[in-house]
Amino acid sequence: MGRAFEFRKARKMKRWSAMAKTFTRIGKDIVMAVKEGGPNAETNSRLRAVIQNAKAANMPKDTIDRAIKKASDKDTANYKETIFEGYAPHGIALIVETATDNNNRTVANVRASFNKCDGNLGTSGSVVFMFDHTCNFTIKKEDVSIELEELELELIDFEVEEVFNDEEGLIIYAPFEQFGALQNYFEANNIEILSSGFERIPTTTTKLNEEQKADVEKLLERLDEDDDVQNVYHSMEEE
Repeated sequence: MGRAFEFRKARKMKRWSAMAKTFTRIGKDIVMAVKEGGPNAETNSRLRAVIQNAKAANMPKDTIDRAIKKASDKDTANYKETIFEGYAPHGIALIVETATDNNNRTVANVRASFNKCDGNLGTSGSVVFMFDHTCNFTIKKEDVSIELEELELELIDFEVEEVFNDEEGLIIYAPFEQFGALQNYFEANNIEILSSGFERIPTTTTKLNEEQKADVEKLLERLDEDDDVQNVYHSMEEE
């Protein structure tokens, strides 16, 4: 298996462990999707993707519908997506993705987290080149009648990097820019998309001892507790 498989396996048990926070993050995604393309999922591909992810996270339908209705209200504030880059202790590169309705608050909180955990908040472009920006899809196995190797060949025009089997479904990784084209392909071929998303996979990782890992985890946990933080990616080697 390749880097995407190992990356996903390492992060799987850590991602959005608290259900309430998961719903909060998806709720923000719904607001941003509706503000960008309207409340009709049939004509708003970004909203379709968010709804699929909400269902995969077991968000109740009425909660999804309420979120879409609230997002449609012109008085509902939109969220701005901002990326922060920097270093955790021991030279571990970090990318922090946020969605906020108060940028000053978010900047202050992220900077405080780095400072209090011996990290170093960097400038734009300081570490992003150390990560591959990818998109991923989980599709329904029953909708695919060919073998994995054949599916990879079928998707070669979309620059697909990895295809592998998971208990959730078939997982496809490709460059970030191919998201829309792949989404259209699966929908046009009646292949059900169970979930989709974007991830930043480190091109190289750094192995730390247990004490050093604890130093990095302290910062990761603090950032994850921030309601404005959507995702945190790092270059620390994980088992």
